[in-house]
Amino acid sequence: MLEDNKNCFCCSNIAFEYCCKPILTEVKKAANSEALMRSRFTAYVLKDYAYILDTYAKKPRQNLSIQELAQSAENTQWLSLQVIGHSANLVTSQVEFKAFYKIGECFYVLHELSDFVLEDEKWHYSKGNLFKNSGEFKPQRNSQCLCGSGKKYKKCCGK
Repeated sequence: MLEDNKNCFCCSNIAFEYCCKPILTEVKKAANSEALMRSRFTAYVLKDYAYILDTYAKKPRQNLSIQELAQSAENTQWLSLQVIGHSANLVTSQVEFKAFYKIGECFYVLHELSDFVLEDEKWHYSKGNLFKNSGEFKPQRNSQCLCGSGKKYKKCCGK
């Protein structure tokens, strides 16, 4: 588990202790769908599949299990998150994001427009629509490394 005073996995530049940890541990609920989406990303990093399942909306949750979620992400190393946009009304919301991850030696990006609904006074993930640029990702040699080291790709994972 991440030290509480370190920046959160969701790339918010806020300490884990004040960002996703209170949401993951149910000390507080996600204030909006972006906060929920960030906490779901962090849960994937931490392999907290029970939390991920609990944050699905009722209808899609019926067809999922913790084991299925764990199996689908078995060899995935989640690296970083970029929130691109967020829009909401009183009961529905959308968040566009890019999640970068690694499987083996290959990098990937998941670019999605996620739909959220308010159920039982909490935000829940409903469904996601992938953008065509999702899939294998080739980092540029001089770009910052996706692993979060702060180094350039060529001096870190691109060796």
